[in-house]
Amino acid sequence: EIRLSLVGSEMCIRDSSIAAADMGTGCDTILAQMAAECLECSIDDIMVSGADTDTSPYDSGSYASSSTYVTGKAVERACEKLKGHIFNKAAEMMEAVDTDTLEFDGKKVRDAESGKEVSLVDIATASMCNNNETFQVTETNSSPVSPPPFMVGMVEIELDKETGHIEILDYVAVVDCGTPVNPNLARVQVEGGLGQGIGMALYEGVDYTPNGYVKQNSFMQYKVPARVDVGKLRVEFESSYEPSGPFGAKSIGEIVINTPLPAIADAVYNAVGKRFYELPITPEQIARAA
Repeated sequence: EIRLSLVGSEMCIRDSSIAAADMGTGCDTILAQMAAECLECSIDDIMVSGADTDTSPYDSGSYASSSTYVTGKAVERACEKLKGHIFNKAAEMMEAVDTDTLEFDGKKVRDAESGKEVSLVDIATASMCNNNETFQVTETNSSPVSPPPFMVGMVEIELDKETGHIEILDYVAVVDCGTPVNPNLARVQVEGGLGQGIGMALYEGVDYTPNGYVKQNSFMQYKVPARVDVGKLRVEFESSYEPSGPFGAKSIGEIVINTPLPAIADAVYNAVGKRFYELPITPEQIARAA
């Protein structure tokens, strides 16, 4: 859920209150970009208020790859609703008969028939003179469908059959997540997911004592891969357009974590001729199989 407000000032700030929590994926930036695109203004004109239980509208949570795909559509709809309020007020101020003749460029509204125009600052200021009028909209979106992203993962490893040690030399990922709204943020999200997937495949084991205690009870025992452990990561995007998503975007979160395991397992199979069905694939397992 998202709330948009038009605030009158020297440069007219659009205040955006986002209920979806940014967990490091950059949704605050992406949703602000969408709002700026829909309202035809600079992203510098968008002031984002992140998730806050005191002030934000309700949101069920940032999970299941829903931030860009679901919340982004709420941003689109909220912007259209806010533009409708702007057009109605502008038509009243310019005494325009029909809002269909109005044009909006992010700074002002112009009547194509009469040639009259009114600035967004004047519209916001005029709205404050009427206590019964507000330029604030709240929009909720949910989706009955979840179009799947697609990904291909290819990995080159170096495996020592005597010790079972695996070194990842090169990992290539090609992702179709619809249209990447922010390619830089999408790329680092893919790289982070690949690191998690590599950790699941090779490092992050959980064992229990006979009394049910977890042996890996600290990061000294629970091995999370460092940057040097994941090798060379190469990420490319095969863009498509998803009509049900905002600006053609689809989800990206889960697919990038799921792909490294089968790629690495196949590479190990090619090296030693044995399939492994328990994770992580440890050097001890490989050495015994080889």
